[in-house]
Amino acid sequence: MSSTIWSVDDHLADILGAIRPLDPIELQLPDAQGCVLVEDVTVAVALPPFDNSSMDGYAVRTADVSGATEEFPAVLTVVGDVAAGAGGLPTVGPGQAARIMTGAPLPPGAEAVVPVEWTDGGSGGGAATTMRPAGEAPEGASGEVRVHRPVEARAHVRARGSDVQAGELALEAGTVLGPPQIGLLAAIGRGTVRVRPRPRVVVLSTGSELVQPGEQLAEGQIYDSNSFALAAAARDAGALSYRVGAVADDAETLRAAIEDQLIRADLLVTTGGVSVGAYDVVKEALSSTGDADEPGSGIDFRRLAMQPGKPQGFGAIGRDHTPLLALPGNPVSSYVSFELFVRPAIKALMGLEDVSRPTARAVLKSDKALSSPAGKRQFLRGSYDREQGAVTPVGGAGSHLIAALAHADCLIMVPEADTSVEPGAEVEVVLLG
Repeated sequence: MSSTIWSVDDHLADILGAIRPLDPIELQLPDAQGCVLVEDVTVAVALPPFDNSSMDGYAVRTADVSGATEEFPAVLTVVGDVAAGAGGLPTVGPGQAARIMTGAPLPPGAEAVVPVEWTDGGSGGGAATTMRPAGEAPEGASGEVRVHRPVEARAHVRARGSDVQAGELALEAGTVLGPPQIGLLAAIGRGTVRVRPRPRVVVLSTGSELVQPGEQLAEGQIYDSNSFALAAAARDAGALSYRVGAVADDAETLRAAIEDQLIRADLLVTTGGVSVGAYDVVKEALSSTGDADEPGSGIDFRRLAMQPGKPQGFGAIGRDHTPLLALPGNPVSSYVSFELFVRPAIKALMGLEDVSRPTARAVLKSDKALSSPAGKRQFLRGSYDREQGAVTPVGGAGSHLIAALAHADCLIMVPEADTSVEPGAEVEVVLLG
């Protein structure tokens, strides 16, 4: 372990300086969700691609319904039906109308759409509330319709290109593809897109005392929560995560487990075994992984000026120099370390520039002052009230208090120079939600 005490900022800068974004690939739209675009996408076809109706009703010429009232409706000859996706459109001439459905193209000659509620629906009676289904009322596409109100030109018509015009920028490089973006790409006809793939993150927890949830605990054993929490955090950050059940405290076993996982990892995360104890297996297994034939490989174990999370490890391993972050084993320490260091590494692999959680300034609401060790940046769990701009501590400072973490939505950051923060003071919080 290095004798130098690293700052939080220097450790993060070292990690980000070594991370290279993943190479772009072409993916089908369903597979591109959560990925980051590497090129601007322009619109090939205007959206919508044709003038179409925004209502169920009748396509008309405005002059034919000018002055129409309930008492003196305009009587028009219905020349046909226009359904969404229809071809072979009827031409609407003087004194004529075409029954039209929402999304259907505006037929030649028509200038506007009259909603069905402003007509008798072709029934010869009073105002209609809905159209009768085409299969039940084929006569609706012929005969006469009475229109009770006038319309202006282009009324209830969605113009071609009113959403986006051909040649416009639809999405710019660097955009994360969520459901609306996938929908837009499909709407403009893009079946594939060039993106950086979601990073594959393998999480391994270490410790002979760890038992998988659902199994029976023996004396001295605890459930493995870290691998579940960190695998979930990696998914939440946008990665494809793979969880490896607890590896026993044996250096050879751990080395073999890591080598087995390298084939499917863009980033490896271990938790536990990085301190100064006799059974700190991660440090034992990985301190000697540097290879003279592979410059840049090997893991450096460090002490950071932070609480929780003082012991950390970072480096590269294997033939492809896969980055590895070794986190402490205490549950809160490992999660705080993930948020500060692993999450930014995942975002950097995705090719994003904004890699860290957002922060905010908040007023501390507490019954007593918060104490913090001199020279260390402390991270305490908190509950943030956005409306009041205030934050309340949740639980104590212990790095094993995972119950408090489950009820926190932010981390309260106490700078290295501060040993006490009084109630009412302004603090910086890292927003986790």
